[in-house]
Amino acid sequence: MRLDRARPDGQSTLMLIYKIFRTDEFRTFLEKGHTAGAPVDLADGFVHLSKGDQVRETAARHFKGEDGLYLLAIDADKLGDALRWEASRGGDLFPHLYRDLRIEDVLWHEPLPLENGVHNFGRLL
Repeated sequence: MRLDRARPDGQSTLMLIYKIFRTDEFRTFLEKGHTAGAPVDLADGFVHLSKGDQVRETAARHFKGEDGLYLLAIDADKLGDALRWEASRGGDLFPHLYRDLRIEDVLWHEPLPLENGVHNFGRLL
């Protein structure tokens, strides 16, 4: 699991996990302040999230060629017991959130540009 950066107090590190939303999903999330997720999340009963080393493949598999995406970064520790690590793609453990994602869970969000048909994570990760 990737530890992405130090906390301001220097005592521990944040483990960032990520959510990708389409523009309409992202706008609804901002307006309401919470979401049960995208249609796939609603169907599966949890919010699909990815670790830093998983999110590029998530974008390539589930959002291939889609423009107008947003990447949200979340501190895994803030999600408490509602966050479960479950085997998925290739047996890798993925973070799954078993409650609504709340605006206060999000540390930052940025557009995820599509360049030459590929999502450019550039400085985001």
